[in-house]
Amino acid sequence: MPKPHRNVVRDYAQDLRLFGSPMSKFGLALMIAAFLVLPTVVQDDFWLSVLIYAGITAVGAIGLNLLTGYCGQISLGHAFFIGAGAYVTAKVGGDFGMPFPLWLLAAAGIGAVLGGLIGPFTLRLRGHYLAIVTLGLVFLGEHLWRNLDDLTGGNSGTSVNADVAIGPVDFADLTIFGESYSRNQGWFWLVWALVGLVALLVKNLARTRPGRALQAVRDRDQAAEVIGVRAGRYKIGAFMVSSAIASMAGALFGSYQQFVSPDEWNLLLSIQYIAVIIVGGLGTIFGSVLGALFVGALPALIDRYSDVIPGVQTSVGDSGFISVFALNQAIFGLLIVLFLVLEPRGLAGIWLRIKTYFKAWPFSY
Repeated sequence: MPKPHRNVVRDYAQDLRLFGSPMSKFGLALMIAAFLVLPTVVQDDFWLSVLIYAGITAVGAIGLNLLTGYCGQISLGHAFFIGAGAYVTAKVGGDFGMPFPLWLLAAAGIGAVLGGLIGPFTLRLRGHYLAIVTLGLVFLGEHLWRNLDDLTGGNSGTSVNADVAIGPVDFADLTIFGESYSRNQGWFWLVWALVGLVALLVKNLARTRPGRALQAVRDRDQAAEVIGVRAGRYKIGAFMVSSAIASMAGALFGSYQQFVSPDEWNLLLSIQYIAVIIVGGLGTIFGSVLGALFVGALPALIDRYSDVIPGVQTSVGDSGFISVFALNQAIFGLLIVLFLVLEPRGLAGIWLRIKTYFKAWPFSY
């Protein structure tokens, strides 16, 4: 008969596994199959581009969720770091011609440095005060992006001609076993592979000692200090990692879109990311991905079908009472309010309840 402490150790080891149950492994197999097959089934460039933008949004949302959901630091300055990553890519990947892995790491490095510089100023701030300070980053960024002409191109924007090849594999012009694939198909595989990699890294970080320290700081920072957690160090570290991931998302966005302008890194983008992690579920990695698929695709869908939505003004002089831009803002705000009031745990909470129901069936009620 095994000793009780061995059972405890075995149960703890089971909890630490990413895919410990057969259903989790089956779900992982389904996701891998969808990742491999979906671009060959959905060949419409519009829908592929929607999924690509959603994947890029998922990368940035995972970074923000690490900072806000796991560490409890509210940030409205995410757009600043995303814009920084895009412009670094335009310079390093485009003008300097650096290969894909290097310009992606350069963008992440610049994001980490910026996060490390800003982090110490937020140590004594929390809640609304921290949100206001990080909001200032958006307006500071808009000023910089419009005036640093050599880097950003000013108000006219700049092209981003960064290479997306890894060795002989060029994702912008992909050929596998003699079969050629479109640019959007190659980008789908690249972006969602990076989503899986970033999600795996952050999930493992959250399960380590630093990850548990971040959650302790989130719940009770003063109590965490009492038990030996250096809250200041972990807050700065969370800012650095979150900013690095956000800059990676900006790098991918700029490279895929091939052109960026200062108008894109505005307050609406930061609000969109806040909506993504709230709708998806704060403090969950897969919630960030669910939120990106649900919320990140909305702007493209609204823009595509705005002519059939009643009351939407698609051009100057139309009879509509709301523009596409204002409709996006209204939807993001409405989603934030509804999920905070009705479902604070987001889509991830809904999924967990469904999973718990079927696990307990037929005794669930």
